[in-house]
This record gives sequence, C-alpha cells and structure tokens, in this order.
Amino acid sequence: MRPSFHPRLINGPFDDPGLFIPFQFQHRALIFDLGDISGLAPKDVLKISHAFVSHTHMDHFIGFDRLLRLSLGREKNISLYGPPGFLKNVAGKLAGYAWNLADKYNYPLSLQVTEVHSQHTLCCKYSCAKKFQSTQNPDQQPFNGTLYQEPAFEVSAVILDHHIPCLGFSIKERFHVNIIKNGLEDLGLSPGPWLTEFKHALYNQVDPTAKFEVKSDRQKTARQFILGALSDKIARITPGQKITYITDVVDSEKNSEKIVKLAAGSDHLFIEAVFLDQDHELAKKKHHLTARRAGQLAAMARVKQFTVFHFSPRYTGMEQRLQEEARTAAEHRRRPEQRSV
Repeated sequence: MRPSFHPRLINGPFDDPGLFIPFQFQHRALIFDLGDISGLAPKDVLKISHAFVSHTHMDHFIGFDRLLRLSLGREKNISLYGPPGFLKNVAGKLAGYAWNLADKYNYPLSLQVTEVHSQHTLCCKYSCAKKFQSTQNPDQQPFNGTLYQEPAFEVSAVILDHHIPCLGFSIKERFHVNIIKNGLEDLGLSPGPWLTEFKHALYNQVDPTAKFEVKSDRQKTARQFILGALSDKIARITPGQKITYITDVVDSEKNSEKIVKLAAGSDHLFIEAVFLDQDHELAKKKHHLTARRAGQLAAMARVKQFTVFHFSPRYTGMEQRLQEEARTAAEHRRRPEQRSV
C-alpha cells in the first residue's frame, strides 16, 4: 500500500520541532508546528495550506515569519490553528511589520487563523489586500475535537498541559484508495491527474451508478465509465492512515489519558522525549516527557510505529541512548498484554 501522507521531521531531534506532511501526487502539504523551517526548501514551504501550531514558544512558532515571507505576493490561502491566545500572537506578529505597500500585490495572500478552546474555536481572517488588518470580531464555532475536515481526511486536536495550553494533533485518513496497476493496464488506462478526481469521487461518496470521465494519456479522447464498475476494476479500499504528533507536555495522568486516546491505533506517533528518565524530576519541573514515558505512552496507545524527538541539548551525542530508553520502555509495557493473549 502506498501511503497518502509522507510525514518527516523537519529538523534533527535536538533542533526545533516540526512535522512536514506532504500529500502524494499533490502540490500540497500540512505542517505540525512552525519552529525553524529553514531546512524546508522554498518549494516545499509553498505547498503548505494548513499549519497546526502546538503553542507559541519560540522554537515552535518562529517559522511563521518564513512562511509569511515566502507566501507574500502569491494568490494563496493559508489556514493556521493554535491554542488559546493564538489570535493575539498572530496579530502581534503581523503588527511587527509595515504593510503600506501590501495592497499593491497582484496576488493577495489570505490567512485564516483559528484559536482552539476546550469547547469552541475563534476564527479571524487577515488579508494582504487589507494590510493584514482584521475588520471583524472573531467568529465563534463549537469544537468537539475535530479541528479540520475534508472528505478524504480529518485533523483532530486535544488541549494538553505544558504549564500553558498546548495542542496535540492527529491526522486520520477516512480510508485509503489503492490503485491496482494491472486493472489500469487491462482497461488501457495510464495514471494521471484523473486519478485524483477519481479518488475524490470515492471520498465524496458519489453515486456508484454515476458516469465518470477519464482522459488518459493513451487516449486522444475521453472515455466514460460507470464509477462503481471502474472502482471494482482499479481500486482496492483499505483502512486509512493515521499520524499523531505530541510535543511539550508534562507527565500527568490527565495528559496521558488524552494522549493515549488521541494517538490510539496510529500508524506513526511522533512524540517528544526531552529528558532521560534519570532526570525525571527535571522533566517534571520543565513540563516535558522523558524518553521512558514517551515509550510507555506509545505502547499504551498501541501505535504501529513511533519516533521520539525534541531532545534536550544536554544529551548531545547521546541520541541513541534516548531512543533505546523509549524503545525498551515500550517493549516492557507491551509484554504483559502479549502474555495475557
């Protein structure tokens, strides 16, 4: 199965956190956290349509300026999400620059900024054409855990404790459409942009008896198929992919319950492991997880794979030790469950 999402950490485990998630066969990506994103090529930064910020400590938000700088002068809409206080933080960033020439751009940039609270969200729009001045009061909408949704996937969030509110995120594909190569060949079709339209039709639950037009590179004229019959020939439906991102949280019972619920069954969990367990008192004081606790939480959530990151620089040169502590803790946590089967 070819995954739809290809997540990768932007920086090394000792550097600013950030998870870049490009979409297969699309000029588009999401990002979890906006720390130092200079490691992303400009062409990748310009793919970002949605940015989900855990909190606005500098190492998680300083990349906002680079995203803004590269996007100026382009006909582009960017949606940003963050914890309580996020609207004020973004407005403060925007207010730090002079925008007297901003309305001269031919292609105005627009920012849709959403602040997440436990029961509701607040949303404001900032437009380059209006010199990034918000002209309306925030729009309030109820929040039930689903932060953003499209037919193909949704992004969920929980508010965690880092001595300030900090968001954890999970992106979940509804289901995955695997294209059967032999099926394409049997019908004389070749891959192309039409496959994206085909997948969207399935995600949108279009009537399977409806006609679907295919313009293949092998054909000079378009061909029509019945959507359901075409799906039977060229598509295999499998469970959707799930990716979870957790960073900057204190080890508490309440946080643990939320993390395990959010990450449950993830294909890949990215979770901070700032300190070794020998320094658990310091971890508690700094409101971070140890590598041991990160591994335990991964096992409790029954994730298929996990990656630890956001290591304290005090452990420079000890990366393998942090990874091993997390891996060992996960294995020990799983063993009682395995024995009981």
